[in-house]
Amino acid sequence: MDALKLIAQDSLKQEMPEVTVGNTVRVHVRIKEGERERIQMFEGTVIAKQHGGISETFTVRRVAHGVGVERVFPIHSPNVAKVETIRKGRVRRGKLYYLRSRVGKAAKVKEQIR
Repeated sequence: MDALKLIAQDSLKQEMPEVTVGNTVRVHVRIKEGERERIQMFEGTVIAKQHGGISETFTVRRVAHGVGVERVFPIHSPNVAKVETIRKGRVRRGKLYYLRSRVGKAAKVKEQIR
């Protein structure tokens, strides 16, 4: 088991992006199309974080053309180039799955004021 942890430590990212539930983030994802590689952005609200360590993931939700779109990103994946926090949300839950059933302004998360 210790050998697995040593291998996992090598592939962890050094600069950890701050991803917390309720934040609105912009995720820069590397997309490979044949020989070419480009960066695509996905912006939305973080509704969940799962696991920990090397297998840590976060789920981002946004509404595009009236349809809810959710993507799960591994934090330590080499395909995730950068994660920018656009605004910090004020939430009292660990998972925001209830936003799936909300429409319009009711699906928004209030901004955290400090």
